[in-house]
Amino acid sequence: MQATSPAAGDKQRIMTLDAPLLRIGTRGSPLALAQAEAVRARLAAAFAELAAPDAIAIVVIRTTGDAITDRTLAAIGGKGLFTKEIEQALLDGAIDLAVHSMKDVPTFQPDGLIVDSFLPREDPRDAFFARGGADLDTLPAGSVVGTASLRRQAQILSARPDLRVVPFRGNVETRLKKLEDGVVDATLLAVAGLKRLGQAARIGTVLTPEQMLPAVAQGAIGLERRVADSRVERYLAALNDQPTLIRVSAERALLASLDGSCKTPIAALAEFQPDGRLRLRALVVRPDGSERHATERLGAAADAERLGHDAGAELRRHAGPGFFDLPPLPEEPAR
Repeated sequence: MQATSPAAGDKQRIMTLDAPLLRIGTRGSPLALAQAEAVRARLAAAFAELAAPDAIAIVVIRTTGDAITDRTLAAIGGKGLFTKEIEQALLDGAIDLAVHSMKDVPTFQPDGLIVDSFLPREDPRDAFFARGGADLDTLPAGSVVGTASLRRQAQILSARPDLRVVPFRGNVETRLKKLEDGVVDATLLAVAGLKRLGQAARIGTVLTPEQMLPAVAQGAIGLERRVADSRVERYLAALNDQPTLIRVSAERALLASLDGSCKTPIAALAEFQPDGRLRLRALVVRPDGSERHATERLGAAADAERLGHDAGAELRRHAGPGFFDLPPLPEEPAR
């Protein structure tokens, strides 16, 4: 199911609801709203009582990560900046469930909350955009690549130490406009986000996992609820995509084992093989790209978390202390 941002009439209805049966908490970006709309549509299709026009409200919550846009997440505290206020609203009872891009969610939830339902995962790969149509291999030496992701930065510099990487935040339109204006020569965006925004046609080059291993849980939408809320648990269980849950569980177990956050360049991708086994690829890279360690696990889906923890333990041994120490990044360039 492809989601789109709410139409004007939908936004007005969202704001004037009196007593909805469910209140969905989300960030207010176009992508976040598209994801919340996808959840609402699936709930309405699965439960007759939720199909009524005013049955489900979407509650927009401004997060710290949305409010601070001139610095990288690593510089201002990490992933929780996109979830903290939404989770507090959930704990306070102001919303009934939260919709998250799982790559933004810390490895551990606050006491009383749980993420145990997922929509089917979208394409987890990264798309590469460059002025003049160059790809990562043909981008001229000295070109400036804009990204707020340490994972992308580290892998780019590992493959192309002759490039310059600078901090680069903003939504899809903001980043592509900066690229068009020559602020940077290239940037990267998640394929999943572009598809969910109905902008798949804008995708030029899609990087293979061998070129750019994705972020943990990239392309996965997770649904968070209160542990004790059996009513919401029943609703969300009907939406859960088990293959996505298994894949995300392996990747997030790896992240937890490495104590990973937005301050650490960690990449991972779990995929089912034709024989039903789960293949987990994982990678850690120094922020400057000068050193990298990779590993892989293959095992039963039932062992997803064990595979992740085991791979993470191996990478931690190889990396050693201080591996993720990060020097300050230069400011975003003005051209």
